[in-house]
Amino acid sequence: MRPLSTALQGLVLQGITAPLRLSDFKLIAFDMDSTLINIECIDEIADAAGRKAEVAAITEAAMRGEIADYKASLRQRVALLRGVGVAHMQQVLDQRLRLNPGAAELVRACKAAGLKTLLVSGGFTFFTDAVQAMLGIDWTRSNVLEVQDGLLTGRLLAQPWGDICDGEEKRRMLLHTCTSMGIAPTQAIAMGDGANDLPMMSVAGLSVAYHAKPAVREKAMVAINSGGLDRLLEVVGTV
Repeated sequence: MRPLSTALQGLVLQGITAPLRLSDFKLIAFDMDSTLINIECIDEIADAAGRKAEVAAITEAAMRGEIADYKASLRQRVALLRGVGVAHMQQVLDQRLRLNPGAAELVRACKAAGLKTLLVSGGFTFFTDAVQAMLGIDWTRSNVLEVQDGLLTGRLLAQPWGDICDGEEKRRMLLHTCTSMGIAPTQAIAMGDGANDLPMMSVAGLSVAYHAKPAVREKAMVAINSGGLDRLLEVVGTV
């Protein structure tokens, strides 16, 4: 990958020539955990069950691409959440979840340039719905935790498109959204940090790694290794 000039340290480009124009694109798709927000929500939920270290280790391995079956790894982690109360999830939302630097600024710039916004996450609707409201995201796709009597059952609820939003579902959702909008995938930007973001990044016209795992940085057209998400605007000009 090719480092940018000293003035743009912390940004690395591969296979593109900057600057590009944001208005050349029509859609931007974001991962949520550790991309738009500062935490891995499942790890913070597990904290209430005294299993944060165990769950976080699986999450880290999955994000590095060391676990081939993402769906199985997510089911395994969700099972460890059994008995955690919805009240604890609300505490995570209120006290621990924060937008990453530059998230609001980037989304605002994208909207001003006429792009639609998509949030695709291996996380949970409890959090994606909140982030959608915070940022005014147009569409979301994520997983649904089963709750009974205010407690997590340790299972996921099946949806019409399947039970788990994994990397392939992220890719499918990006392509489906492009088709619905009548645009080519080359007019989409995909932004993420983990291995399960690579499928959608591989079909987008511009792929962006944000403080990402090595395997993701290696394949992304743009790697933001320091600073906020809005550093993308240094590569994709708003004019």
